[in-house]
Amino acid sequence: MNKARTAVLISGRGSNMMALVDAARDPGFPAEIVCVVSNKLDAKGLNFAAANGIPTKVIDHKAYPTREAFETALDDHLRAMKVEIIALAGFMRVLTAGFIAGWQGRMINIHPSLLPAYKGLHTHERVLADGAKTHGCSVHLVTAELDDGPVLLQKAVPVLPDDTPDSLAARVLIEEHKIYPKALAMLAGRLAKKDTP
Repeated sequence: MNKARTAVLISGRGSNMMALVDAARDPGFPAEIVCVVSNKLDAKGLNFAAANGIPTKVIDHKAYPTREAFETALDDHLRAMKVEIIALAGFMRVLTAGFIAGWQGRMINIHPSLLPAYKGLHTHERVLADGAKTHGCSVHLVTAELDDGPVLLQKAVPVLPDDTPDSLAARVLIEEHKIYPKALAMLAGRLAKKDTP
């Protein structure tokens, strides 16, 4: 079974990356995590990846004079690792249209809202401020427009009367860890079909 070579990009603890790594341990899972890349040296998720035998790399965006120079270094590393799919998991850099174009249809992101609602940051606070009854998470293909690409999977959670941003975020995160591996498997399967002569 040819597994889609997947890189996970993180900036912090990488809990969604951990969910992907756990899912990829299943011999039947159609993707393998071949590297974890962070733009921050102190990203806690790097320790988990290394402990699980996954090659890690830090490409510090501050070490480059321009966003494009940083992205060139990132792209070079991913191509050297023969990556086929990029999974963004709390990667706190907005990528340029040029970088995204090079990975069109092969880069996914997990976002803590039911897109197209609540794009951007502070989704839990905004949901509570609006008095919304449901919230959730979405996995989508990355396009040049922030949080705007085609949605692969979504999962809704109820907003409870006594919710705080933290309690709501924790409940959404549980669902993120379930749907992100499913969405990666979907995309890997789709690409395998496309690449079959």
